[in-house]
This record gives sequence, structure tokens and C-alpha cells, in this order.
Amino acid sequence: MGDMVINEAFLQQVEMLQTVLKNNVAGMFGGNHKSRTFGSSCEFADFRNYMSGDDITKIDWNAYARFETLYLKLYLDERRLHTKIYLDASQSMAFGNGRKREAQLQFAATLAYLSVCELDKVSVYAIREKEITEVIPAVSGRERYFAEITKLNEIEYGEDCFISESLMPAQVGYGDGLSVIISDFLTDNDYERAIDYLADKKRDLLCVQVLSAEELNPKIRGKNVFYDSENQSRSYRKNINRDIIKAYREAVQYVQDRIRDYCNARGAEYILMRDDKPLNEVFFQQLAQSEVVK
Repeated sequence: MGDMVINEAFLQQVEMLQTVLKNNVAGMFGGNHKSRTFGSSCEFADFRNYMSGDDITKIDWNAYARFETLYLKLYLDERRLHTKIYLDASQSMAFGNGRKREAQLQFAATLAYLSVCELDKVSVYAIREKEITEVIPAVSGRERYFAEITKLNEIEYGEDCFISESLMPAQVGYGDGLSVIISDFLTDNDYERAIDYLADKKRDLLCVQVLSAEELNPKIRGKNVFYDSENQSRSYRKNINRDIIKAYREAVQYVQDRIRDYCNARGAEYILMRDDKPLNEVFFQQLAQSEVVK
């Protein structure tokens, strides 16, 4: 699987997980997610009185023998959903010798695998500047997954990322699965409208903020010149002392609180993912605690 370094033993552990969807399930038939409507799966849900025109093969004859009343068995409807993963492909995601990028791709690849294990479709998109590019087009099944997932390594990172301007014109289904935005969200550009758009579409939404250890706890001190990774014409000359570090950490915390609070207000989920954190901890602790998976 190229640069993503995901071992099959870990993927086998992930198979034990299941995504938890809150909104109405409105996908196609054939998946592992239970709709709030009734259908023809093998999982029993309830009884109701028989009415003229109902399928007589679903009559519970044992109940009729006991109560001399015709009852119809109802079964849960199982739906096939579409997981859509959006990757921030700006230059800042390549910060820290590419570890943020690697963490982002590993998370995306693992979540995609979990979705195909649930018989869902998965699409992956890269967002760079104001363009959105489909990297992996609606794959389903493990065989297709392993054939397509290495395309993540071909994503080119650079320039800026405008999440709302890129994502909002894209077509998404209504209430038919999970949308995931994986970014550092270290931007002045608007991402709130994209969250509103997906929430209005009744899609479950997860925002994953990927930050490097250096971004969270910088070690640099003294006189330095800094360049904006997404706009090299912008530079900053600073003498990094204790007060500057304190102000910086408060700013980073503000960025985290801003995206977290906005997600909470829209019914979306948010997690912070450090680039030095093991992937199994992210899935089996953070996502489980957030009830994104179980």
C-alpha cells in the first residue's frame, strides 16, 4: 500500500468495528446499516396485523395458532451507504517532513476499509485551492479497495485549500452515509458553509483535525524568520520567547475550540489527531469515545 504503511493485522482488527450513523438511512439496498423503515432482511423487528394485499409468506402461522389472528412479521431494512472522504491537499498538510500527510492518508485508508467491510461504497476526494478532485471513485468490496487505495499516494500537495468553495458545488446524496473532512483547519478560509451544507443534507459528518507535534508544542526559540507554507510571499521575523510561545499555544487552542464548537452546534463530530499518535489509539479510543464507531 505504498507510503501509507497500514498492516493487514491492524485492518483485521478494524473489521470488528462498526460505524454509528445518527441520521435516517436512505441509501440503496444491500448494505449492513439498519434503516428506520421495514424491509426484507433476516433480522426480525416487530409484528403488525395482517391487511388485505400483504405478502402471505410473512404471516406468522404460529401466532395465528395461538391467538387465531393473522399477524405479519416485520424485518429491518438494510441499506447500502456511501462514505465520502475529503482530504485537504494544501501545502500545510505536508508540514513536518510529511508526517501530517501520512497520518491523514492512513486515517482515510483505514476508514475506507471499515466502510467496504460494511458493504458500503467509498469515494475519496482531494481539495486543493478551489478545486475538488475525485481520487477514488465509489469503490465497494475488499478486492476493489486494495486495487484502488494506493491512488492516495498520488495526491499532489501544494498551495491553499478552500473547503467550502470546493465542496459545496459537489453532488452529495441526502441522508445516505458519512462525510469526513480531514484537514488541519489552520486557515482563514471559510469551512463553516461546507459543514452547514452537509448537515442540511442529513449526512453524518466527522471533521478530523490533523496537527503535528511541532504545531501543538513548538520547540523553536530565538530569532527566526517564518514563511507561510501556502503563500511564500508572506514572511514573519520574530524573536521567539516565552510570551510568544504562550500566545501561539492560545491561538492554536482557539483554532481547535472553533472547529469543535461549530461541529457540536451542527450535530457533527470532531476529533483532534496528532501525527505522532498510533492509529489504533485513534480508532479504538478517540472514535469509540466519540461514538463514531463501536
